[in-house]
Amino acid sequence: MHLSENEGIENKIFVVTGGLGFVGSALCLELVRRGAHQVRAFDIRPESPWSQDLRHQGVSCIQGDVSKKQDVENALRGADCVFHLASFGMSGKEMLQYGRVDEVNINGTCHVLDACLEHGVKRLVYVSTYNVVFGGNEIVNGNEALPYFPIDDHVDPYGRSKSIAEQLVLKSNGRPFKKKKGKLYSCAIRPAAIYGPGEERQLPRIVKLAKLGLLPFKIGAMNVKSDWVYVDNLVMALLLASMGLLDDIPGREGQPVAAGQPYFISDGCPVNSFEFIRPLLKGLDYDLPKLSLEVPRALLLGKLFWLFYSFLYPLLSREWLPQPLILPAEVYKVGVTHYFSILKAKEELGYRPMVSPQEGMATTIAYWKERKRRTLDGPTIYAWIFVIIGMTILFCGAYMPDIGPISVFRTIILFFLRSIPTARGVFLVSMVAHIGEAVYAWKLARKFDPANARGWFWQTFALGIFSLRYLLKRAKK
Repeated sequence: MHLSENEGIENKIFVVTGGLGFVGSALCLELVRRGAHQVRAFDIRPESPWSQDLRHQGVSCIQGDVSKKQDVENALRGADCVFHLASFGMSGKEMLQYGRVDEVNINGTCHVLDACLEHGVKRLVYVSTYNVVFGGNEIVNGNEALPYFPIDDHVDPYGRSKSIAEQLVLKSNGRPFKKKKGKLYSCAIRPAAIYGPGEERQLPRIVKLAKLGLLPFKIGAMNVKSDWVYVDNLVMALLLASMGLLDDIPGREGQPVAAGQPYFISDGCPVNSFEFIRPLLKGLDYDLPKLSLEVPRALLLGKLFWLFYSFLYPLLSREWLPQPLILPAEVYKVGVTHYFSILKAKEELGYRPMVSPQEGMATTIAYWKERKRRTLDGPTIYAWIFVIIGMTILFCGAYMPDIGPISVFRTIILFFLRSIPTARGVFLVSMVAHIGEAVYAWKLARKFDPANARGWFWQTFALGIFSLRYLLKRAKK
């Protein structure tokens, strides 16, 4: 496919669902740069790290929920092309919200399809996922002829819902409009794991775990490979896909080349995931995973986390429930080889990765180094555990009656501190020191890292207040 770089973009109206997200915002800005008449970023969030820049560049930011039919109808009215990026439940705690996953990924896609047919939107590019064909089975240089992974065998609701949604989109290709002449042409882009400066989901989670010291294991053998795609390469693929749905190219009348087609998109360089992130962690001075964990054991651990979080999720608010370390779907993503050919996208869309993995990772590392320079690293999880266990043993041995293991704690304390009054004095001094340290850290974070100024201070402060109240009650008695 050889078209001008702005074919089907200049003077057209575009809607990007999920437009305030990482990929959505990059796509919106590129559409503006290429001369689109109007670009609408439709997102459930009122603000994001990119929203200010989007508005400054003339993008219309529309707040709405893709799972609400009227919101979608209002956003898509008058559009020439829609890029449907909005999704939910890809990783972490979101995966546990089964109902919301289906609401957004399946019902939301149905609303987008209905609105396109109602308002005569000619082109729909759907952003799908590798998981529509991958569910833990090894795939080497796969292509678009692979069958869909059985719906009932998906290990997470995200892969299942995205598979259903993609099939709905592709089967809707060629459907006539409801109120005027013409047809809807649709295609699906299946991106690899996305990375780049500002990526919101995968790399921040990896960096956070590494910062806390919770990334001790590599999963699977070192010859396991998967695909990654740099954000600029993905944006280019999306633009080319929209051009591949044009039906008014002189000399090329008839069915557009991309109509009804899926395409795998990546950098074209499959790599082991842990080797891929190694330069990033090394550049940030975080420890690299040193131990290896076989896939069956990692999968068992992931299933235990899944059961544990499925039990806790209804009981605790999302804010208080920490991110799970690993879940079954994530074990397969990093522990089982699955990479795909981009030959079809090259031949039919003219796709070529513009940014090499080396260039993309270098840019990403530079972003994270600057981000680290503007933030403050706290202690690892092991330091927290050591402090909490130590203070608990000291408190129980110094103040609690001899019940169960407390007598053992008291014996250990007396061996080192010789007397209970000394132990109580050490506990009080330690408690005051920890509260003082928390206050100092909070003030420092307010100055240099406001985003992280809350959490740890209030938890430590609350622990100190609780202990102080207990001691005052005992003193009164």
